[in-house]
Amino acid sequence: MNSDSWGEPRSRTVTWHDPMLTAAGAAKLSGLAAMEAIRDGVLPPPPIAMLVQMGITSVEEGRVEFTCAVDESVYNPIGVVHGGLVCTVLDTVAGCAVHTTLPAGVGYTSIELKVSYLRAVEVGSGPLTATGRVVKPGRRVAFAEGEVTDAAGRTVATASSSLLVFPLPRV
Repeated sequence: MNSDSWGEPRSRTVTWHDPMLTAAGAAKLSGLAAMEAIRDGVLPPPPIAMLVQMGITSVEEGRVEFTCAVDESVYNPIGVVHGGLVCTVLDTVAGCAVHTTLPAGVGYTSIELKVSYLRAVEVGSGPLTATGRVVKPGRRVAFAEGEVTDAAGRTVATASSSLLVFPLPRV
């Protein structure tokens, strides 16, 4: 097989907003209020959310839920969704769950993420639902877990995460 027999290429257009608008707006809000503002369209979603087609569906202190569309643009060479997409979604929900527990001016970043993949994901598996929950909040380190389920409600992956908590630079 050569490139002449591959057929027409497929495409997807990705658009996003200036990420610094979101960062500046979120820095002035508690983490919970920032997540609510993104969910409600008061602040634009971060570019990664637009790139991987995920968005917030539910948020409360210590817990978030996102959905993520899957299409062929995230397939790997064996014809299933790349595990990196699922890992990215799990990292996001774990971090955002921790974010909901933080005061204004405080940020976080992943220290460690352990992902367990339980089943393959295909286009027909989606949309995916990812839930993040805080296991233990902290002033310096916080711990969270995440789970991704397919449209049939089957768990496709789980994660545990440790996150560093730190003051944000003044914006």
